[in-house]
Amino acid sequence: MIEAHELTKRYGDRKVVDRLSFVVRPGEVTGFLGPNGAGKSTTMRMIVGLDAPTSGSVTVNGRPYARHPAPLHEIGVLLDAKSVHPGRSAHSHLMALAHTHGIARSRVDEVIEVAGLTKVAGKRVGAFSLGMGQRLGIAAALLGDPEIVMLDEPVNGLDPEGVLWVRNLLRSLADEGRAVMLSSHLMSEMALIADHLVIIGRGRLLADTSLSNFTRQAGGGGVKVVTDQATRLRTLLAAPGVTISSPSDEELTVTGREAREIGTVAARHGVPVYELAPQAVSLEAAFMDLTHDAVEYQSAPVGAGRKAA
Repeated sequence: MIEAHELTKRYGDRKVVDRLSFVVRPGEVTGFLGPNGAGKSTTMRMIVGLDAPTSGSVTVNGRPYARHPAPLHEIGVLLDAKSVHPGRSAHSHLMALAHTHGIARSRVDEVIEVAGLTKVAGKRVGAFSLGMGQRLGIAAALLGDPEIVMLDEPVNGLDPEGVLWVRNLLRSLADEGRAVMLSSHLMSEMALIADHLVIIGRGRLLADTSLSNFTRQAGGGGVKVVTDQATRLRTLLAAPGVTISSPSDEELTVTGREAREIGTVAARHGVPVYELAPQAVSLEAAFMDLTHDAVEYQSAPVGAGRKAA
């Protein structure tokens, strides 16, 4: 488990991380999200002692990272897939890491196979593609069979097969009871794998909640209702603050009433309901709405830079 308490980091007058508190729990994939410049990388570096907090604290399995006698067994980390000597082979790089913790060669061979690098294990890392480098970084994170895995943009550069592999791998690690912390800008992938979200903007905590709660509370999706008495039900549900649209003759989209309330009204008046489903907004839409005021670099509208003909 990772526990951050009032974590703060300053660089001169600039506060990059501002009193940030959160927990990454075992058995869950925690998505760590935020716009560029939000303080995600700095926070992850502080977790593993690469940056010292100005104030506050963060622990890995109950103690600061630097106080663990064998940290690779506690937390496996991928922060920068390029931080490998280009002249080393994938196998020699992993063996060098293994020697620091007395990890057997058999474990090195095992993570190479898991990462799909068996055929290139003897090749120089400098010749690796971005995707192959990502696989090597993930293999290094798994080397110590850690209780916690923390990855920064792990699918960057991977092909669809590689993205699916990472998704299934992280899900299986969480299902084994490990704590997984994942930072990514790919909202579609995060929506498929994350159980919990920690969202920051300008170094401050914006949300700390489950994925389902976050998208549901973002609102705007309404409730989908399918019934062969749509006109009658629409009249029964009409009230100030309630908006009802009809995508089809037997379907209503109701905003302003909860699904339970709609079902109760329908049952009370004998209206058969064949489908009753809250329509949560997408993770991307909810994220963009939450972080709109925390974006450090705003792009111009499409077409704004075109010259007049």
